[in-house]
Amino acid sequence: MTLNSIFQFLVPKDKKFFPLFEQASTNLILLAETLHELVNAPKTEREESFRKVEELEAIIEEITHKTHLELSRNFITPFDREDIHSLIKAIDNVADNMHGAASRMRLYQVEKITKSIRKLTEINLEACQLIGVGIKELKEMNHKNIKDTCKKINKLESKADSVFDKAVADIFENETDAKNVIKYKEVLSALEMASDKCKSVSNVMEQISVKHS
Repeated sequence: MTLNSIFQFLVPKDKKFFPLFEQASTNLILLAETLHELVNAPKTEREESFRKVEELEAIIEEITHKTHLELSRNFITPFDREDIHSLIKAIDNVADNMHGAASRMRLYQVEKITKSIRKLTEINLEACQLIGVGIKELKEMNHKNIKDTCKKINKLESKADSVFDKAVADIFENETDAKNVIKYKEVLSALEMASDKCKSVSNVMEQISVKHS
């Protein structure tokens, strides 16, 4: 048994931070699901989903705030304080970018949803579901499972990059209306950035796992 393992065994079971991480990841999955449903719905049925995305992003922001408060109140934490801050902030950043994509669709009145937008929301949903898995594995410090989950998230981020690059090239080649070029580029960029932030969550989880292996 390593020194880290002995220390973890002696530290009281965390009842503050992992419940907050789990709440954040659960709401992140709901946000990703709502966004994916939104882009697959007729334009007349999207308003409720827009509102739900806003609500879920606000919930995750509040969980992030609560986590920072708990950090200031608690001396004993399940792992390094800076890693707790980095993990909850990374999850919050994913939510911010998915919310940003929805906001742009609403603000710019994007009526026609392209296959690329749908594909990116699908990729982000899968990555967010894996973040949920990763948080559960992190709670038990299942190092192999954490590594495998992070590897899957990183592959999805690479896939999102490819979809984004192809979509942007297609817009510049085939879209003649400059306004539409800007609209679609903004939405696609926010979705691609959300997948980048999923990779950031993956990186933090892997770093924590390595420190405690």
